Amino acid sequence: MAQPFLIDIDQILKAKMGNRARYVPSFVTAWLKRIVHQDWLNGFILQEGEKQGVVWIDDCLEYLDIKLNVEGTENLPDDSDGRRYTFVSNHPLGGPDGLALGSVLGGHYEGRIKYLVNDLLMNLSGLAPLFVGINKTGRQSRDFPKMVEAVFNSDNHVIMFPAGICSRKVDGKIQDLDWKKTFITKSIETQRDIVPIHFGGRNSEFFYNLANVTKRLGLKVNLAMLYLVDELYKNQHKTFDIKIGKPISYTQFTTEKTPTQWAALVREIVYKL
Repeated sequence: MAQPFLIDIDQILKAKMGNRARYVPSFVTAWLKRIVHQDWLNGFILQEGEKQGVVWIDDCLEYLDIKLNVEGTENLPDDSDGRRYTFVSNHPLGGPDGLALGSVLGGHYEGRIKYLVNDLLMNLSGLAPLFVGINKTGRQSRDFPKMVEAVFNSDNHVIMFPAGICSRKVDGKIQDLDWKKTFITKSIETQRDIVPIHFGGRNSEFFYNLANVTKRLGLKVNLAMLYLVDELYKNQHKTFDIKIGKPISYTQFTTEKTPTQWAALVREIVYKL
């Protein structure tokens, strides 16, 4: 069996920063390896070997000892007629929620799913076949529209977290930031009905405080994102609730509202589930 791709912070820094990576102090790389739990992650990756896709996700949830209470599976549309759908959810955790939806939807639709995700997650080789990695700030940014177009025109169901980042604490409440309109515009173009999903869960107070401090200081580096694996580690041995709503026909998204307004309305629907 071929050696699976392991998480290597040193190599990731080189790939993202090029020659500038040599200027990163060793104590910083040591800190990064600790907060992303590099050895813990690699232990699971080695255990999985060449497994990929939904099987990898299911094994990961078992490794994390995460259980799911799923309501509304009767609302999952039958795709035997060849139709494909857009599944949208709030994003409270930034890790387990993505894995959970992949398990539920990937299992139901026999692996016919794709996520649009941050390109850093492409380093997880077991998930790579299910992901379309997006680097909105790097060289790949100019290809972003083409990649979105391709995934919506594919023979896969699309899973999206329209906020783009995981939930923050706003006015004392854990909630997504405003949802981007892409899932509305592309679903209309490709005639995909939209299925709303609510995921129940939260990260630690440390995470939300760090995110808010970073925002107030105007820092360009998303420090909170660096701690998402640490939050995943903390969310082991938990049970999460998933509620699946009824599909919304793409024909309902008329010119009566702008795509941004429709996105906000679907967000409201999700939080009412």
